[in-house]
Amino acid sequence: MPRITPNLWFDQQSEEAAKFYVSVFPNSGISNISYYGEAGPRPAGTVLTVEFSLDGQPYTAINGGPEFTFDEAVSFQIDCADQAEVDYYWTKLSEGGQEGPCGWLKDKYGLSWQVVPAALGELLSDPDAERAQRAMRAMLGMGKLDVAALHAAADDKA
Repeated sequence: MPRITPNLWFDQQSEEAAKFYVSVFPNSGISNISYYGEAGPRPAGTVLTVEFSLDGQPYTAINGGPEFTFDEAVSFQIDCADQAEVDYYWTKLSEGGQEGPCGWLKDKYGLSWQVVPAALGELLSDPDAERAQRAMRAMLGMGKLDVAALHAAADDKA
């Protein structure tokens, strides 16, 4: 079966973005950079594509021009083990970007991320429907997700 590789379209920031992403995620690196030649359509010698991986997941970033931009219709979810991981990824990826609701953010390149603690899935699928709904209400009022506050809300029967 062929491997599916997300391809991220940038105007001119593919190399800068790839370097940033591999600095944020462990076990990551850039494997190849290709350049436009004389055939264009961008100036010869400028970066065409950057192939990189984030913790083993391959990506390609292309300098395709300003015609297309990112929006929230596509995002990358980071499944975090605990609050420390949530805090780390939220801080790194939101720097220069835009914080959003419910664990969503846009990084400085406009790419959307969901920074999600494992506890959220557990709470939202709790067999006690009322407990799950209390956690959901709490999550809807948050920007960066707070594991302790989610648990406190789920357990609050007042």
